Amino acid sequence: MLRILMIIGSGSFLGGIARYLMAKAVQNSMASAFPYGTLLVNVVGCLLIGLVFGLSERTNLVSDPWRLFLTVGFCGGFTTFSSFANENMALLRDGNFFYFSLYTGSSIFLGLLAVYLGNAITKIF
Repeated sequence: MLRILMIIGSGSFLGGIARYLMAKAVQNSMASAFPYGTLLVNVVGCLLIGLVFGLSERTNLVSDPWRLFLTVGFCGGFTTFSSFANENMALLRDGNFFYFSLYTGSSIFLGLLAVYLGNAITKIF
């Protein structure tokens, strides 16, 4: 059990760092109140989790420890639902109802689409 927790914790550690760096880089390149960085991180995380689950279901390329490292650990640390919720509250608090609707709708739609595409890509190979 300790081994599994260390595998997940290592993935989460790396995912959290990757989330911070990617979201910060994207957000710093945009002059907007819209949280593009978190949106991109969440969509990329959904694509990655779709790819990993698709590969683990269809091939032997992803062992159980690697699946846990990549999905529960890395993707769990990388994607940011709590940040998503907090940013939505900030948009509502600031009266940015258009950005709130756009961000919420696009996060849900693009997230689901990315998981589907990640899974579908694994069927090609």
